[in-house]
Amino acid sequence: MSLSQVSSCLSGSHDHGLGVLLPHLAGTVVERAEVAGRRLYVWARARAEQASCPACGRFSVRVHSRYRRRLADAAIGGRPVVIRLTVRRFFCAAPDCPVSTCAEQVDGLTVRYARRTPALAEMLTAVALALAGRAGTRLAPLLGLLAGRTGMLRLIMALPDPQARPVRVLGVDDFAFRRGQTYGTLLINIDTGTPVDMLPDREADTLAAWLRAHPGAGVICRDRAGAYAEGARTGAPAAIQVADRWHLWHNLAEHAEKTVAAHHRCVTDHYAALEQAAAQQGPDPGRLADEATAAHAENRARVVRARQRYEQVQALKDEGKNVTTITRELRLAPGTARRYYRAASVDEVVAGTLTGWPSKLDDYKPYLHQRWNSGCTNIGQLHREITARGYRGSYATVYDYLRPFKGQAAPPAVPAPPKVRHITRWILRDPASLDDDEQASLTSIRAQCPHLDALAAHVTEFAKILTGRRGEQLDAWIARASAGDQPDLRSFITGLKRDYQAVLNGLTLPYSSGKVEGNVNRIKMLKRQMYGRARFDLLRKRVLLA
Repeated sequence: MSLSQVSSCLSGSHDHGLGVLLPHLAGTVVERAEVAGRRLYVWARARAEQASCPACGRFSVRVHSRYRRRLADAAIGGRPVVIRLTVRRFFCAAPDCPVSTCAEQVDGLTVRYARRTPALAEMLTAVALALAGRAGTRLAPLLGLLAGRTGMLRLIMALPDPQARPVRVLGVDDFAFRRGQTYGTLLINIDTGTPVDMLPDREADTLAAWLRAHPGAGVICRDRAGAYAEGARTGAPAAIQVADRWHLWHNLAEHAEKTVAAHHRCVTDHYAALEQAAAQQGPDPGRLADEATAAHAENRARVVRARQRYEQVQALKDEGKNVTTITRELRLAPGTARRYYRAASVDEVVAGTLTGWPSKLDDYKPYLHQRWNSGCTNIGQLHREITARGYRGSYATVYDYLRPFKGQAAPPAVPAPPKVRHITRWILRDPASLDDDEQASLTSIRAQCPHLDALAAHVTEFAKILTGRRGEQLDAWIARASAGDQPDLRSFITGLKRDYQAVLNGLTLPYSSGKVEGNVNRIKMLKRQMYGRARFDLLRKRVLLA
């Protein structure tokens, strides 16, 4: 289409067609249009003969002056559009009106002080809410939209907050601005799964003030944080507090892992005895080298360093200092400091060092022994077979391990002892979901360690109470678990008693914080889009409105 055709189509007398195709230009007279580069420029003027005063509402026909506004508009045919609108300023005819002159506005096209049309602003706002500033500016030109990064962020900040409505079931959980440093609070309507509000911290007073300003919450689903319990109790004393079942299970899993770690020596000793018995059944040339290595392991530098750190941590512990202070003074990783702080003896912290690092081949040794004794002595073939099963090590490692077996049978192989996280996962899972090997390993471990056997039994009972919402059985479970020698489990029970009513409600009522956790994950995605540079007010707008 030529420029003259563009101008005639837009500026012709086809009022009805223009109103259908470009409704925001229906209130104007398009004088001409030109294409310059990738942009379409449109010259227009208002069609109305009069304008109303924004202060008193009266109409005026007396023109004071004219000026031209430059408005960016939504794309037409993939081209960015710029409208050069001639605007008239009118005298106000009302003698008592405080406004002497006023500029005319075209419905659907202009807004006071705006340099974009409402149609373009609406499109850019949708892009900004979905992608924020930088990513939004990369997408906007592909859609034929004109926008800058800060302009798109201003569009988000100009949006009004959603209308506050009473929330019957409120979900409360924290989220991290910077993990391990600063946190905020997310409030969710559990019935609808939509965000209600965000708070800049996770203090009890902040939550209590919000609840007092927004009454009506009958049920509050929260995690186990004491600040949220106190804030809910102060701000909404009549509300029913419900401890989330996922957080209950997560807390139990943490205490169960501590128990498994404390008694992991029972497992390693059992597997060491099995390996020694297997070695006595047949010649193992590699055993002498292993024993020689173990004899010198005590003198290795990392063992000596572990003993020194243990003595330093225990000395500070005897002075009454907590883990946080010890971590700061000795400049240790928090996990390392906690492990040394809770260890009953130095042997517990150096046990893993003495046994050496696990080999990538450990999980495949039983298969190698079985194939070797069945007559397959081609090491290259065996390497290809275990590689197909997932082995990621080198051929040299397999060759060095199997070379002593040449010309003789391989002794029965004992798999490497399962790690703490593996045992914990077996205990926490539904027994029916374990495969045969996992069930056999867990049964063997429970037979060797009474503490882990009792732990598995207590965890299974609590899982049935939690999944079946049998809160009436909680007291009996607490009594049975408290009677055993399980210090970590007793610590978990102490926390349950401290928050007893909310825990009982969580194990009885159908409410949970699953929808809250989903929105917390959504916040992580929004933060990544903004590369961690978003302030709280911008993040809050995107969470509530996107």
